Amino acid sequence: TVFPSVVCAQEQAAQPKNVNESWTATTQTSVANYNPSRMTESYAKSGDRSVDKTIVEVVGPNGRYQPCYETEKETAHVNATLARTVERTYGWDVNGRRNLVQVTEEEARRSANGDAQVIRTTSNSDGNGNLQVIQREVADTRKTSPNAQDTKTTLYRLDGNGNLTPTTQTQEVRERSANHMVDVKTTTLVLDSSGNWEVGEVKDIKVDEDDKNRISEERVSLADSQGRLSEVSRVLGKETDTAAGEKSN
Repeated sequence: TVFPSVVCAQEQAAQPKNVNESWTATTQTSVANYNPSRMTESYAKSGDRSVDKTIVEVVGPNGRYQPCYETEKETAHVNATLARTVERTYGWDVNGRRNLVQVTEEEARRSANGDAQVIRTTSNSDGNGNLQVIQREVADTRKTSPNAQDTKTTLYRLDGNGNLTPTTQTQEVRERSANHMVDVKTTTLVLDSSGNWEVGEVKDIKVDEDDKNRISEERVSLADSQGRLSEVSRVLGKETDTAAGEKSN
């Protein structure tokens, strides 16, 4: 299911999420050739549990705002190493009734040494309140050194028989050096006709960060039918921290 994106101008800045708090913020759009919309965000936290809600409204035929879709995310920190999140998405039908559209459940486990595992399962509603799992994502992160980590993510989707089978896999290696350099190399693997993993894409991002500038380089290489990689794009970027520059002067 694809939900509409909204380009918005923030009216009230989000508050920092401290212990035990609640706030509400309203965001509106005013873009030429687009139907006006309004987004209301709310947040409530009590102890180890928090709830985020977002409601998007659009102007209806009667000229008044009416709800379009809503998301509600509940997060519970079970203990220092385990967190569970449930996100529900609702839509409105032509009769103005709110219906559950999608549910995403996430379980994140982290160890003291920096290793982690995140399992994210997405289910769609059939319109009668019954949920069917359509996708599962499993990400395992291993801390290889104080400044480096490897993350392996496997995406499972429903096949023709209604079973979850692996479709893509990514291997991300992230390393930070002492000279402000951050190197992130992501390799995307796909299944070939024999059911074996083969490299489909390699993306290498290098970022040089210092007190004033952030210089980045992104290279993307794709594999051809023979499995040979060739670079297809290279993007260079530079951001300057004006505040830091004025402070140093």
